[in-house]
Order: sequence, then structure tokens, then C-alpha cells
Amino acid sequence: MADTSQEKQNNHKKHICIGILAHVDAGKTTLSESMLYTSGSIRKLGRVDHQDAFLDTFDLERARGITIFSKQAVFSWKDMDITLLDTPGHVDFSAEMERTLQVLDYAILVISGADGVQGHTATLWRLLKQYQIPTFLFINKMDQEGTDRKAIIKELKKQLSDGCVDFEQASSLECAEDEWLENLAVCDEEMLEEYLENGTVEPESVIRAISGRKIFPCYFGSALRLDGVQEFMEGLRQYTVSRKYPDEFGAKVYKIARDDQGNRLTYLKVTGGCLHVKDMLPGMEEKVNQIRIYSGSRFEMVQEVNAGGVCAVTGLSTTYPGQGIGAEKATDMFVLEPVLTYQIQLPPGCDVHNMLQNLRQLEEEEPQLHIVWEEQLGEIHAQLMGEVQIEILKNIIFQRFGVAVEFGAGNIVYKETIEEPVEGVGHFEPLRHYAEVHLLLEPGERETGLQFFTDCSEDVLDRNWQRLIMTHLEEKEHKGVLTGSAITDMKITLTAGKSHLKHTEGGDFRQATYRAVRQGLKKAKSILLEPWYEFRMEMPSVNIGRAMADIQKMHGQFEHPETDGEMSVLKGSAPVSEMRGYQSEFLSYTGGHGRMFCSLKGYEPCHNQEEIIESVGYDSEKDLENPTGSVFCAHGAGFVVKWNQVEEYMHVESTWKSGEVQSEEDYIPPRNESSSRIELTEKELDAIYRKTPDPVRRKISAAPITVHAKEKGTPDPKWTERQNEKTRQEEYLLVDGYNIIFAWEELKELAEIHIESARDKLMDILCNYQGYKKCTVILVFDAYKVEGNPGEVLKYHNIYVVYTKEAETADQYIEKTVRQMGRKYQVTVATSDALEQVIILGQGAQRLSAAGLKEEVELMLKEIRSEFLGKIPEDRNYLFDYLSHDLAKEMEHVRLGGRVKK
Repeated sequence: MADTSQEKQNNHKKHICIGILAHVDAGKTTLSESMLYTSGSIRKLGRVDHQDAFLDTFDLERARGITIFSKQAVFSWKDMDITLLDTPGHVDFSAEMERTLQVLDYAILVISGADGVQGHTATLWRLLKQYQIPTFLFINKMDQEGTDRKAIIKELKKQLSDGCVDFEQASSLECAEDEWLENLAVCDEEMLEEYLENGTVEPESVIRAISGRKIFPCYFGSALRLDGVQEFMEGLRQYTVSRKYPDEFGAKVYKIARDDQGNRLTYLKVTGGCLHVKDMLPGMEEKVNQIRIYSGSRFEMVQEVNAGGVCAVTGLSTTYPGQGIGAEKATDMFVLEPVLTYQIQLPPGCDVHNMLQNLRQLEEEEPQLHIVWEEQLGEIHAQLMGEVQIEILKNIIFQRFGVAVEFGAGNIVYKETIEEPVEGVGHFEPLRHYAEVHLLLEPGERETGLQFFTDCSEDVLDRNWQRLIMTHLEEKEHKGVLTGSAITDMKITLTAGKSHLKHTEGGDFRQATYRAVRQGLKKAKSILLEPWYEFRMEMPSVNIGRAMADIQKMHGQFEHPETDGEMSVLKGSAPVSEMRGYQSEFLSYTGGHGRMFCSLKGYEPCHNQEEIIESVGYDSEKDLENPTGSVFCAHGAGFVVKWNQVEEYMHVESTWKSGEVQSEEDYIPPRNESSSRIELTEKELDAIYRKTPDPVRRKISAAPITVHAKEKGTPDPKWTERQNEKTRQEEYLLVDGYNIIFAWEELKELAEIHIESARDKLMDILCNYQGYKKCTVILVFDAYKVEGNPGEVLKYHNIYVVYTKEAETADQYIEKTVRQMGRKYQVTVATSDALEQVIILGQGAQRLSAAGLKEEVELMLKEIRSEFLGKIPEDRNYLFDYLSHDLAKEMEHVRLGGRVKK
């Protein structure tokens, strides 16, 4: 393809910032080295195993042969300038990698052709999707025996995305260009229309589809032998485009480090305007002393950096990773967080307080360390990813501070949240001090962290005091009352408060705010959360029974095994506490033939809560740094009131009454779409029904243990909408799965051949129906005859699929659900069971027969076909067509018929 006309019109070189990511040992640093060598940026081709790679700038990296810290290299390829950011591949340093994603225009995902998509590769793919980064794939090590190009593309499409397309196909086989264009066209609707009309796809359309993450170009080669590297770089030049930046100054900080002289370096990307030496940055009282452009271990000092440039600056002492400067917004939460905490054991005679300050310096560079001084224990604790990070950290501490530390046994990082809304009241009134705060604590959706709001009139409490309270909510990590673990997944709203004209000081509201949080937690029903791993096990089929039994013992859950010849694949999730050390056992009983990949799924209710609470032995009443009671004043002296008596003494009337419906705000469906076995309790059902998709909801990350700090004083649009539209009802459609299958002739015939295919077809039909009707669809199948079945709820694309538990039929499940939800929401049940219809009508729900649902589906399919194909016959059986033709046949039918969207 020719260069785009837009590029020809540019008077300056195109510039992109591109990051390179991979599973460890996939050849990521080797590819970086090869790109630098091919571009002429370096004269000698270094190697990781020879310990002379250009971007392995630290002795630890050369010695271990792994990337620990992200690095920058600057080079040119023809008419394109590239800032390349090499990131760590080892899972223990994945937080460093994630921070780099904030500043990328494009990403390169390196995959080993010999190993295919590995566990950490899948995690990287989810992160790239989370941050919406256009991605190129380089499949490395294709010179090794057993690598199969077609098989790899097939695996990439299955494991990652259908948009993975071999971009060397057209140039390698001229006769295959039509096939290549068809592969491109099916990835994007606009390109499909263009291809059907013109028989080709313009370069601008391909670039747009890549930028929109519809297409992921794949290139093959061997970085070590320089095979395919030049073709890959040419692909980057041809299919990338420079970003357009605003004139207003902005910058995003992604890394903090120190040079050999101990100077503090702030690595950032300028995202608007221009950064100059001696600039006073917006919102900061410090000036930029130096601007450095690093390439490997060397750097060049410059006087300015334009928008799009990545640099390191000196002179700033308060910056932090994720910070937004000027017009740039901060990154609220990161996805990857450590789940293990360790005691840092100091050698005899070491000054604890000096060492704590040194470790705080390290925490600036690695915020996920979460250095904590446990006053009662006299210990320093840190949170880490794993054993490799421990060894590296010990080495860094010794080299930088001259102290040989050890680490104790790792403990699980638990979190706490609440089940139901509750009001917390805090009062602080010793002599000549006064403040009272009322907070509404509500459970939030999993993995949303903490969100802070205000719903208090300024007639009740002055705006300045409200802002101060919000600051106090955000400034610390609030402890739960079960184990003293940090709280998460909650919405905390300021509802009322009171100050004194003479006696109130800022510190008074800090005390009242902290106590209000703790008092609310004492009143609430708290839940202990623990981290869960998501796993993928590949093993000989003879070992699948043992693996399934082990996961059940671990209180985990899994999907149906996939079998391919003599090998089987088991996917699922289990508590981190149960899976620790299991990999060695897995390798042992599979005879070394098994492979196991784990990544953090998130936090879920603890499977052994009472046991953990007892073993921790935390007493919230003895935690003097986090009091649960309040301080009131009488006869000129302050006195303490216990948490359960505060309401009897409080000065402001409660604005919240227990038992009221507090929120009908839509919940965000969980990102993970694997099945989860749960007991189908009323509260869990209610959570399912409230997870209505919202296309305009803000993007949030998956990190369950980082506080999301709401901008102070700014009302949340969703919060305002909730207050104004409390009476709005949501629509739900419950479908009796097998009843519908055997009522529709098309599905009935398919079910007689293969019942699972009929189920899958119905699920796909209802996915389309949900997208058309925008209601929440819950499809229920009988699984009550399966002995020991605990019930299963899974997310299938945009609908929910429920398999009933043992001894519970679909009818019973639907009736129970209608009783719970029928008066609160607009519920429709699709079934042809006459008795069931009578029952649901009596519970306030609407009924829809199988024939009625079929008619609605037919109308939906007709509308879709009409929009895509233009005028079509009226007497056509669209449901039959849908079940009888796959997408490829339909595309061919449209192309040969010459009919296109008008």
C-alpha cells in the first residue's frame, strides 16, 4: 500500500511513542535491540545472554537476563521518529509495565512462536484493552522447529481477538491479496462496506481501524537473526499516525527514578503545549531544572520538549506516577496490585526510623510497595508481587543504603467492604473544639475502590468545611473493623455536618470524619475480601480429574474442560491463599508435561472469613489510632461516647433512615466473563439484576485496592441523575430456556440433534435481542438434576445465563425471582408454561409467550437485515435464515448479490 496523502502533506516527521510488552523470555528486549540496530541507532547488535543489550542498563538486569525497569530509546526510521519504551516482562514487575501504558500511542506485543499465547500474555492483552492502546504483534522465534504460522494466527484469533490479521500475507503471496483484504474487511463495518462497494480498502481506512483497535497487525520473524524486523518497522511507518495534541500545556507522569548522583528524575510525557527549562509547572511551586532525553543509559539535555515528547526532568520533589499536570487528568487507579505483604526484617543495630525514610524513597519509585510502619508491632511491612521482586529489592536496598535486609513469610493482603447502606456519625468536641460529620456508607460494585461524594446543602455546612471533609476522606487508607484491613468497593457520601462559629478548627473535622467512617463500619455488616487468581492449566487428559478435584478442595471454580487429543485445558479461578505453592505440585503429578498460568482476577468474599478473623485477632476497640467512638462536651470537659451510643448524643438530626431504598444507580458488569459458581441467594440475585450496562459510564480500572478519589466539590453526574430519577424503573426479561427451545420448531429440530448447539443458538439470539431492546436479559436453564450442582451464573457477552442449583427447577427460580423483583422493576417472563404464567401475573410481572418472543425476535432480525441490506422480502423466515446461515455465507451472499447498505 502507498503512503497516505495526509503523511505527504506533513511538513515535519511523524513521531510516535510506542511501548514493547511481552511474556518473559518471548524476546522483547532482543526485538528492541534489533530495531535499534536496523535503524542505525546502534552499531553493535547486543544480546541479553551476552549481557551487553543496549537497554539493559542496570547490573541486576544484565546478571539476571530480565528487564526490571522500563527504559527509553529514541531513533528514526525513514520519515518517522520513534520513542521506544521497553517494559519489564516478568510478572513480578508488571506494575512498572502498567505505569508505562499511560503514555503510549501504540504498543508492540511480542509473542513467542514456539510457546504461543501464555498466561501473562493474556493479562497484557486485557491491560492493552483497558487502556485502549492500538497494538501491533510481532511473533518471534519463528526460526525454531515446530512453529506453524497458520496455527499461530488461528490461536491469536481464538485467544486474543478476531482482529489479528497477518499483514505479511498480501506481500508474500500476490494472488492472496483478495483473501487478505477480505480478512481486513470483516474486522470493521465501515471497511466492509468500502470493500463491497469498491473491491478494495484504502490505507487511511486501515490506519483508522488499527487506531480504533479493530485490527491488530501481525508480523513474523526472528529478532535474534534480524528476520522480519525491517518489514515490521516498515509496517509501523506505514500504518501508524501521529496524535494531535492541544495547545494548552499538559503532562502525564509515569515514572519516578534516581540517577547515579542521586538526583530525583520525573519521567513524563508532554500531552499539550510545550515544556521549557525553568518552567513553573501548573499547580506546583517548583521549577524544572533540567530536561533530559534518555536513550539507554545516555541522555541529551534539551531546552524544551513539544507535545508528544517523552523526557525526564529534575527539580520536582512532589510528583508521583499517574499524576496529571496542567490540563492532563490523573490516572485514578491501576489494575495490577500486589496481593502479598511481607515484614522487612532489619539487621541488629539498624536505625529503624532512618531506614523507614529510605524505604519511603523507594516507595516513590515503586508506589505499589505500600510501606507501612506498624506501631503496635514495631515492624515495617511492604506489599510485593513475588519472590523475584524480593531478591531484586534486597539487592537494591543493599546497593543504595548499605543495609542487608531480609523478608519474613508473605501474608495475604485482605480487604474489607460492607453489604448494606449505613450512616456513620462522628463528633469531636473537647473543650474549645467542635465538629460533627454524617456520612452515608454504601456498598459499591466489585473492583471500583472508594468513591467520595457530597450531598450536603451549603445552608447546613459551609462549602469550605465540606471540601475539607472530602480531603480528610481521601488522605488516608481507612481500616475496616474485622481485621484492620483497608476498606474498598464503597461509596461514601457526606450528607450532613455542623461547625461552630468560634471553636471549629481544621483538625476537628479530621477527627470527626475519621470517627464517622469507623462508627459506620461498626454498625454495618462487613465482609472480608481476599484476592483470587484466574488460572489456565494445560495437562495430559489423564490428569484432568485430579486437577478438578484439587480446585474444588481449594474452594475454587472452573469451566468445562476443553480436550484436544491427549491434552486438556482447564480454566477457572481460586483464592490466592489456596493456590500458593500449587504450581510445583501440579508439575509433579503431570510428570512435567503440564503448564499452568495464573493472573490476578480481583477480590472476592473470603472463603474462610471467620477463620481469618480469628487468626488475625484484630480488636477494633483497642485500635487507639482509629477510634470508633466520638467525643462530646459537658460541664466544661470532654467525654468519650462509645460507637453504639453516638446517635443518642449527636447534635444534627439524621438525614438517612435505615431500610429506605438508597440507590437505583446502574451497576457496572464485571469485566471477567468466566463462570462463577455461587449460592443463588436473594442478595446475590439482586446484585445480578442491578448490573445494567450503561454506555456512557466513565471508564474505571480493575484495581480493587486503590482509592478512587472523587474531585473535591464536584457533583457526580450519575449521583445527580440518581437523585432526580429515583422513580425510573429498569426493564428485565427472564427467559425459560428449555421451554423456548422446545416451543420453537427451528430450535427443537436442532435440539434433537445436539442440545448444546440449541442452547448456544438461543444465547446468541438473545444477545442480539438485548442489543436491540436495551433491557437486561436473564436466560434460565434447568440444571437441577445434576447431583451436587451448586448453581451457576455466568456472563455471556451482554446477557446473564443461569443454571439452577440441585433440586431447583427453572420455574421455581423464575417464580422466586419475580417475587423479589416484580414490585420494584419492570419484569417480563418469556415462557409458554400456562401455570407459570398465572403465577407471575399474580406477582406483578408481565408475561410473554414463546410465540410472542419469537415474533419479537423475527421483527428484530428483520429490522437489522433491512438496515444492512435495504429493501427485503416481507414473507421471509428470518429466524430460520439466522439459524441456517453463518456469517461467512451471509457475506458471500451479499457480495455476490451486489446488495449494499444504502
